[in-house]
Amino acid sequence: MFIFCYGSSMQLNHSLTTRHEGNVTDRLALLAIKAQRQHDPNQVTSSWNESLHFCQWHGITCSRRHGQRVTKLELVSLALVGSISPHIGNLSFLRVLNLQNNSFTHPIPPQIGHLHRLQVLLLHNNSLNGTIPANISNCFELITLYLSRNNLVGKISPKLSSLSKLELFVLQFNNLTGEIPPSLGNLSSLKGIGLGFNNLEGSIPSSLCQLKKLTILSLGINRLSGIIPPCIYNLSGIVQFEVMQNQIQGSLPSNLGTKVFPKIQIFSVDMNQFNGAIPRSISNATNLVFFQCSFNKLTGQVPNLQNLLNLVRFIIGNNNLGSGKHGDVSFVSELINATQLMWLDLSANNFGGMLPTSISNLSTNLQRLWVHRNRLQGSIPTGLGNLVNLLGLYLAENNFTGSIPTDIGTVLRLQEIYLGNNKLYGSIPSSLGYLTELTSLQLPGNNLNGSIPSSLGEYHELVEVDLSQNNFHGRIPQQLLIGLLSLSISLNLSTNHFTGSLPVEIGKLKHLTALDVSYNMLSGQLPSSLGSCESLEVLHLQGNFLEGLIPSSMKELRGILDLDLSLNNLSGDIPQFFEHFGNLENLNLSFNQFWGVVPTDGVFRNASATSVAGNTRLCGGIANLRLPVCKLKESKGGELSRRMKLMIPLISGFTLLGLAVVLALFLLRKKRKETEVSTFENSILQVSYATLLKATDGFTSANLIGVGAFGSVYKGILGDDRVVVAVTK
Repeated sequence: MFIFCYGSSMQLNHSLTTRHEGNVTDRLALLAIKAQRQHDPNQVTSSWNESLHFCQWHGITCSRRHGQRVTKLELVSLALVGSISPHIGNLSFLRVLNLQNNSFTHPIPPQIGHLHRLQVLLLHNNSLNGTIPANISNCFELITLYLSRNNLVGKISPKLSSLSKLELFVLQFNNLTGEIPPSLGNLSSLKGIGLGFNNLEGSIPSSLCQLKKLTILSLGINRLSGIIPPCIYNLSGIVQFEVMQNQIQGSLPSNLGTKVFPKIQIFSVDMNQFNGAIPRSISNATNLVFFQCSFNKLTGQVPNLQNLLNLVRFIIGNNNLGSGKHGDVSFVSELINATQLMWLDLSANNFGGMLPTSISNLSTNLQRLWVHRNRLQGSIPTGLGNLVNLLGLYLAENNFTGSIPTDIGTVLRLQEIYLGNNKLYGSIPSSLGYLTELTSLQLPGNNLNGSIPSSLGEYHELVEVDLSQNNFHGRIPQQLLIGLLSLSISLNLSTNHFTGSLPVEIGKLKHLTALDVSYNMLSGQLPSSLGSCESLEVLHLQGNFLEGLIPSSMKELRGILDLDLSLNNLSGDIPQFFEHFGNLENLNLSFNQFWGVVPTDGVFRNASATSVAGNTRLCGGIANLRLPVCKLKESKGGELSRRMKLMIPLISGFTLLGLAVVLALFLLRKKRKETEVSTFENSILQVSYATLLKATDGFTSANLIGVGAFGSVYKGILGDDRVVVAVTK
């Protein structure tokens, strides 16, 4: 009995000692983890102190079964900044490590490989860098591995294939390189693979066909090539299949939605090199939510879609679908029962015929309607006002005729309107003024006319407007510029019939990047307020009747890249401040009336970036401009100013004229003794040209008195012995 009791006592003491040591180890590891954090704006680790047992610290879960050992460390979405301490490897009972949605940096510590009980590792949405530690493969119990949205680099280690219990393997949105390891096919428990948004290359390994439990295969936005291994299509459990934006070739499986991926919900193969037709079998893919195959080489007609009631996105743009004939887009009518449809993209294909009027009966959830760059014709269907949640309407680059439907103005959530390069006519409907959330209005290349409605000035969210290549006339409304302070991308009014001057209110567009009013009939001087458009990078004013000097305020446009003032009547010296525009890539001053010396620094050093042709009074510049050498006249102070050059002939002319008058008076006094004589001006008025011609013997050199800047002075004798003086040009 004594021996038994002694043995039991020793065992109890050993258990207590082990338990105590375990607590100390975990507590010290947690304090080391706390020490590695650099910023804790929410003070979540303030509870990590000696006043509380570490099992009561924020984010910590302990197990009573194992003597209060840490089993979960969860610090999620707390804006923590710092690195993950290597001491994390001392939490040997840890099963869940969740640090997602923070700002942790530095590499993932390889000591995580010591956590042999770890089941869930969630480090996504941080700023971790370096490579993925290969010894994570020692975490044999791991079920979920999420490392996406970090800055991880390097290759995926083949050793990770030893994680036989792994079900979710997600490394998306990193900078991983190399090939997909074929050994991943050994992860027999795997249900989801997410390797998209990296720089992986090579082909998709056929070994992935062994993953019979796979439901998600996401490999999009990499550099993968080759074809889809045919055996992949035998994975009947696939719900989500994404290989978009790679270099994959081949055709789509003919039995898609039936024998191939019968449970498919998301099918995305955008931006590859697939050819052939869209399989008719997709009409049976009743679970289909996303169907995206844009930017490929698909041809033929779109199959029947009436059974796809769950569609949210149907995106087939940028292919060669359609025949360019009537009926190509009849399938649109089959989508009216898809009540969740939010995005319909038929753009950049070969669809012809008319857009069905049934398009107005599509889901009221529709947000994007893209049918631009096709061969559609007829008028834009009325009833688009029914699409109350529409955000983007893209009908550009077709052959639509008629006017812009007024009911577009009732789609109050509309943000983008693209109707350019059609054959639309009439004026801009005033109803568009109700679209207070509009950010982009694009109507170029039509036959629209009238004036710009002042209601456009109510669009306080607009960032870009393009009304170019139409027949708009009248003045550019001041109210338009005052109301569109939000413009930041571009304002393009070029190739219309606008008249008047460029409003001074243009200076209020301080955030505008590009302004184009070229090829109109604008006149007057450039407003000095242009210098207030401090964000301008592109300024096109060519092809107008603008005159006067370039305002000195334009020296503030230091960010300008492209400046075109050609084909106007601008004059004066070329401002030297252009030399200091370090970003200027194109300067066109041609066909104006500039004079003087062309600068030689900055953009003027590059003849291909500078054009001054058609200014006949310019000189100097670099040799490649082939301008005449400037003629310099030196005086005591150097080159004579232009004002002095004008004053010299004036002074000499008046001096000569004065001498002629004095001489005439002297001769009159000598030849005549009368006490009263008529004035010099009256004498000129009383003598005809014929009499002068006879009196001066035809203005011969014998009667020449002198020559000045304003002409020659002659003396003549009239019939009654009177002396006359004549000045000729």
